[in-house]
Amino acid sequence: MNEEAEQMALFEWAEYKHLDLIFHIPNGSNKSITQAVKFKRMGLKSGVPDIFLAIPMNGFHGLFIEMKAKKGVISPTQKEWLKRLNEQGYRAVVAKGFDEAVKVIEEYLKGSK
Repeated sequence: MNEEAEQMALFEWAEYKHLDLIFHIPNGSNKSITQAVKFKRMGLKSGVPDIFLAIPMNGFHGLFIEMKAKKGVISPTQKEWLKRLNEQGYRAVVAKGFDEAVKVIEEYLKGSK
């Protein structure tokens, strides 16, 4: 599956699990030049992770996930965002594929690091 399909499967799982405080941050969507300029002026930032779970747990303010397909590669900008978010007290990770993302969320909600 590609990244989009993996992420859609994750949100179907989250709905089934009644995780209402999880949402997608649409940074990577294809936009026209006009839309891209508008979104940038509205605060869109390159490299921000794809998913946020707004539940504080185990000393973290919330969980950010950069979702990738199983063979996906993280960019330097994405790596920097994850580093900085972790420094600010969030749990911020890369998950490659649906299964890994589910594992990350389940471990986070159980209080595991």
